[in-house]
Amino acid sequence: MTTSTDISLSASAAHRVAAIAAKQAKPAILRLSVEGGGCSGFQYRFGLADTVDADDSVAQTDGVTLVVDSVSLDLVRGSEVDFVESLGGAAFRVTNPQAASGCGCGTSFAV
Repeated sequence: MTTSTDISLSASAAHRVAAIAAKQAKPAILRLSVEGGGCSGFQYRFGLADTVDADDSVAQTDGVTLVVDSVSLDLVRGSEVDFVESLGGAAFRVTNPQAASGCGCGTSFAV
């Protein structure tokens, strides 16, 4: 586990993760990972985690932990995870400075 300034979690996202974790009686740990696929080449995956793994980079906001594995971190370095609500719905959104392009759904990107 490495405390990281390479990723960050907004207060809005931390609040939402805390609410979801409380409902599911799980720790307030959000895992962000990157997988191949999606309409632009890579896609973001979010899920609650039970533990922090040894190779994870960690960011904390308001008592909530964001973890990213070492492979995914290379693709999301410098990113912020936010939670946004709009007419189109509510979702976690990654602002990734490394993404050369994205897609309309906001969950897929290319580098």
